[in-house]
Amino acid sequence: MKSIFAMLSVFIACLSIINPGQVQAAIGVNYGLLGDNLPTPADGVKLLTSRNITKVRLFSPNQNILNALKDSGISAIVGTLNEDLQSLASDVATAKRWVQTNILPYTSSVNITCISAGNEVIPGDLATYVPAAMQNLDAALTAAKLSIPVSTAISMGVLSQSDPPSNGLFSPESSPVLTQVAKFLQSKRSPLLVNIYPYFPRNSFPANVPLDFALFQDTAKPYPDGALLYTNLFDAMVDAVHAALEKAGGPDVEIVAAETGWPTAEGGPDASVANAAIYNNNLIRHVSSGAGTPRRPGKDVEAYIFALFNENLKAAGVEQHWGLFYPNMTQVYHVDF
Repeated sequence: MKSIFAMLSVFIACLSIINPGQVQAAIGVNYGLLGDNLPTPADGVKLLTSRNITKVRLFSPNQNILNALKDSGISAIVGTLNEDLQSLASDVATAKRWVQTNILPYTSSVNITCISAGNEVIPGDLATYVPAAMQNLDAALTAAKLSIPVSTAISMGVLSQSDPPSNGLFSPESSPVLTQVAKFLQSKRSPLLVNIYPYFPRNSFPANVPLDFALFQDTAKPYPDGALLYTNLFDAMVDAVHAALEKAGGPDVEIVAAETGWPTAEGGPDASVANAAIYNNNLIRHVSSGAGTPRRPGKDVEAYIFALFNENLKAAGVEQHWGLFYPNMTQVYHVDF
């Protein structure tokens, strides 16, 4: 029988082919907008505040959401649109206009903690624009006297190896761009944003990826990687990326889990309200414990749950069932933030 890490490597290879402290200190949510029945931004921010959620990730610099976040005490990672990467990579002047329009009007009242140059475009047609877009955005922020890190968000599909985590390696298709990204992040002491979903390898290989290992449960059998022991799949996935970063020139680059979560329906037998509640509550306890990962013990891992709401304009099926809340703002299940 293949090891869980071997199955994770197979799963990651498939992705590459397909390509498309305190709780408050560690956990946020992704605030997506692909729905035609979502609450107003003002009501959405009131919901965040009422649930003690103090961090959000935005996939674009949506002015309505950013205005609603003013003076709320909620920090934000702000993404660029993928389709803007080419123009942002073209020259610093374009990046300066983007910063002046989308960031400067909010910095006095919203704590913007990071700018993400695109989401999951590596590997792919837009990947080549990412390093220059990051550099130009960083130069534009510096010119505006703003100290905001610039990064990009990647999927686990950028890895060709992860068996065991210490063998983590960027794929030949991803490595040329991610080597540039890793060296830039290393020089700036900025984090890499990684979308980490233990649900997907569990769903793809249920016979080889134990459910309790994917859900952070105490019954999970530890899996060894040399002297290191892994008690959950999340840590194994994080550390596989750490290992790849080390080989690519980013040994000190920290990882932010920019997306993670568990679906509640239409995604096979494990997509359930019960499992989603277990995963996300255990995730919060784990990343808030300060334990770090076996490869980075004691290092906080900041994580953003996907997603705040069920979004009905996403692709039909499981993609519509990741929310913590329904659009009417009633909870799908309880999470202890």
